[in-house]
Amino acid sequence: MRLQNTGLLIHDEERATQGFTLFSPLMQDQVYLLDMKGNVVHDWTVNGNAYGYAYLLPNGNLLASALAPDGKEEDREGMHYILELDWNGRIIWQCEAPGQHHDFVRLANGNTSFLGFERLSKEAAGRVRGGLKGTEIDGEYILGDYIREVTPRGEVDWEWRSEINMEIEKFPLHDFTSREEFSHANSIFDLNGSDYLISSRRSSYLFMIERETKHVTWSRHEEHWGGQHDAQILENGNLLFFANGFKTQGAGLPYSQVIEMNWKTGEEVWTYRGDPPWTFNSPHISGCQRLTSGNTLICEGLWGRIFEITPKGEIVWEYISPYEGWISRGGGNGNWIFRALRYMPNSPQIGGRLSL
Repeated sequence: MRLQNTGLLIHDEERATQGFTLFSPLMQDQVYLLDMKGNVVHDWTVNGNAYGYAYLLPNGNLLASALAPDGKEEDREGMHYILELDWNGRIIWQCEAPGQHHDFVRLANGNTSFLGFERLSKEAAGRVRGGLKGTEIDGEYILGDYIREVTPRGEVDWEWRSEINMEIEKFPLHDFTSREEFSHANSIFDLNGSDYLISSRRSSYLFMIERETKHVTWSRHEEHWGGQHDAQILENGNLLFFANGFKTQGAGLPYSQVIEMNWKTGEEVWTYRGDPPWTFNSPHISGCQRLTSGNTLICEGLWGRIFEITPKGEIVWEYISPYEGWISRGGGNGNWIFRALRYMPNSPQIGGRLSL
């Protein structure tokens, strides 16, 4: 049953931030670039784009992830690839990324970092706190996260493993989540080539890793963030992320938030909620982007909804994906979107290839 309209719903030409919006429907191979009227002005095909995420590099190429040709989305340990495609969709670079999931980033030095799954040893799995008893994979093992940084030649230049480099006991899983994974990292953000900011869904932790020592140098946890996504540091130094809110603080119905906070003091300096709050609610996936205008682009992933708001929370652009895909988790059809990004017309990513 369809509960909503699709396509472009709102476009305030005076207050919306002009540009092109990139997104990929989850469980589909297409990556779309929209103009402000909601028209597809360019697209790429990424075979096996199960996680539904790609972004444009400054040279205009698309960086994406893909399953191996015979891979299956439900095989979390299977072979994946990180791909770089030119504007015409030709693969000009790729590297192997076993167990790759969710996020990846091209670094200033030309290397590429990505998140991956690997099995924890029995000793490490025994140190995992929290989660529902008996929910390990096949009742036997837990997947841990690793980060791998590869050179343009595909050689491993740096690696971090939660089993070795993390004090597992200090980052317990939510009591109501399964013990299949420790701890389901869903975003990796490069902090000037010296540190990484990681978002961990199954524990609602954000933490920073120092590249040189591989130590966790900062962390913060709030239950009501509800398995947050898309953590990033803004130009003003603040932290911005999408708080999914599957467990909401206080009484009432669950709802999502986009939160900007001073990560050093913990002060929330700006927050977006729906009005009423439960009208904005995506318990998983989703993301956010602070635009050059000061507005914020939000992806409410569960509903395939991308919208732009002013600092006061006024909606000035809204689009709902018409692209349905089979959803392996729960069955049926959905129009889920993992993340969306807006590129300015004069940005190097667009590079004069398109005009509004």
